[in-house]
Amino acid sequence: KSGRSFPLGAAYDGSGVNFALFSANAEKVELCLFDAKGARETARIALPERTGDIWHGYLPGLEPGMLYGYRVHGPYEPAEGHRFNPNKLLLDPYARAHAGDLKWNPAVFGYKMETGDDATFDERDSAPFMPKCVIVDPGFDWQGEAGRLSIPWDETVIYEAHVKGFTKLHTGIEEKLRGTYAGFGSQQIVNYIKTLGVTSVELLPIHTFINDSNLLEKKLTNYWGYNTIGFFAPDPRYASDVPNSLREFKEMVARLHAAGLEVILDVVYNHTAEGNELGPTLSFKGI
Repeated sequence: KSGRSFPLGAAYDGSGVNFALFSANAEKVELCLFDAKGARETARIALPERTGDIWHGYLPGLEPGMLYGYRVHGPYEPAEGHRFNPNKLLLDPYARAHAGDLKWNPAVFGYKMETGDDATFDERDSAPFMPKCVIVDPGFDWQGEAGRLSIPWDETVIYEAHVKGFTKLHTGIEEKLRGTYAGFGSQQIVNYIKTLGVTSVELLPIHTFINDSNLLEKKLTNYWGYNTIGFFAPDPRYASDVPNSLREFKEMVARLHAAGLEVILDVVYNHTAEGNELGPTLSFKGI
């Protein structure tokens, strides 16, 4: 079915899923579905309709939990800013959840990485090395919340915190919840923050991000998270219940709101995990 051009991303309606992806210069967009482990591509379907610069289609019968990604066809003209390469599986910029980790391999680059020349074109399939997007059920009972809190700036007192670091070593939190959204949203933590007299909690980046290969080679990690690849998906590494990372994040926010605390998300738009022109093709660069 042709589906709708709005909303962007994968929208589950109880009967199926509407897919919508913006690309001004694409010539064809293919939706790729994967098995439960993300190891095998089970279907590849061209989105049948285009409205303006948005490609879209509707698949009846799809359920939350399905893993997916895109392949986008178009010109490969780096000098003109076009880096389309359908051999590369791309993450949906509007995905609400991710599963799996990026495995650094030359195949995740749109050009022949070994040459160092981004004008070359690489034909290796990147899907085996890529994380996948997850279709989610967006429904959530906000228990009568009137909406997000909005504290006047002249009354705002911000407490900045890192979701993982704040509770990772906290002996008062159940061990499996330490370093997670659930741990941060626990009553003990919420009560403590409330006693500080602050009005707002600002969380260091919780959006899905990538660990750079040079860090992993040194057995290090990107602790701060300023390397985003999914601006609408809470990073699953901070979830105690990974398949339900979005729901767990929402529950944390709801508990903070219930205590009268505003929640602010630290987000950086001026760079992503794809880096410069010699970086990998993971999402935006191929769309």
